[in-house]
Amino acid sequence: MKEPRPDSPFHAIRAIDYSVIFVRDMTAMRRFYEDVLRFSLTRELSPNWIEYRVGANTLALATPGRTATDAPTPKGSASLQLAFKVSAPDVDRCAAELVRQGIDLLSPPTDQRFGHRTLFFRDPDGNLLEVFAEI
Repeated sequence: MKEPRPDSPFHAIRAIDYSVIFVRDMTAMRRFYEDVLRFSLTRELSPNWIEYRVGANTLALATPGRTATDAPTPKGSASLQLAFKVSAPDVDRCAAELVRQGIDLLSPPTDQRFGHRTLFFRDPDGNLLEVFAEI
């Protein structure tokens, strides 16, 4: 991996502070992240910008146009993948809860050769979500 040059101002970056998901259907996405994943609402700056605290990071849902003029991602196209780290037993517990909530699993809990136990599913906008544990 190439290190940033010592004289680069980007060398000061130490973490990703927040991530923004540009949504097509704010109502469905908000229901999913609050009612299914049970993320606690941190703040709602407007109906077009909602924030959740996930560990040390902020996950924001925003409609396009709030910070950029990009068009919404076309239906059927995932625009990102998020991976949420949990303990190994919690991967299975999360899978069971998703199924209980009526969420289709793309891949059930699976032990991967690279040392992770993974679970894959999608949010209402089609973004790929992963719950994983190091094993």
